[in-house]
Amino acid sequence: MVYGGMMGSPILGEFLGTFVLILLGNGVVAGVLLERSKSKDGGWIVITAGWAFAVMIGVFVSNAFGSLDAHLNPAVTLAFSIQSGDYTKLIYYIPAQIAGAFLGAVFNYLHYLPHWKETKDPGKILAVFSTEPAISHNVYNFFSEFLGTFLLILGIVSIFSPKIQGLSAHFGTFLVGILVWSIGLSMGGTTGYAINPARDLGPRLAHFILPIAGKGTSNWKYAWLPVIAPLSGAAFAGILIRFL
Repeated sequence: MVYGGMMGSPILGEFLGTFVLILLGNGVVAGVLLERSKSKDGGWIVITAGWAFAVMIGVFVSNAFGSLDAHLNPAVTLAFSIQSGDYTKLIYYIPAQIAGAFLGAVFNYLHYLPHWKETKDPGKILAVFSTEPAISHNVYNFFSEFLGTFLLILGIVSIFSPKIQGLSAHFGTFLVGILVWSIGLSMGGTTGYAINPARDLGPRLAHFILPIAGKGTSNWKYAWLPVIAPLSGAAFAGILIRFL
């Protein structure tokens, strides 16, 4: 398919959109956490705002390169698959999203390359790539990711509901960014609000592979939770949307 003179496909759109999402999203975390960064210690407001803008730009890129859905998130893909009863997009969207997230994390690593050796705290290094809970408790952490993702899906469905008249798709994209910002501000303090399995799994794999001195563990014992909990929350939302 051709969009604005550019060749595109849904797979390419999901891949590039998620790549941009992670490059910009993890980029703001790196800027705030890594030593000798000019934006160091910018704080939670900066991080959540950066992620909100990353979502907006990622969606626009995904649209431009062929994915009119612009899910950028396996949980979103699952929810809308359940809603529609068509699960074919799970087969090719999710691998593209995870691959895009992995590559986005790699390019973020390259962008901040001189700063890794200046940062001695392995916890901060891992936090640039993936999420970690403030207080480790599987039940509470699972519920936090479940609820945050449920609200994400509920918000997206509401923003693009045909019952809301006169709202353009492009303005809807800005509202989705604000939705993600709101979730981050209100609910992100517990687990870092992954609410997206690709956002956590792809970069965590990059952290595991990349040669960062003193990086410590990739904490694979926790890695299942920001994958399964968002998918569970999305599935619950998808079922409600379909049958209510």
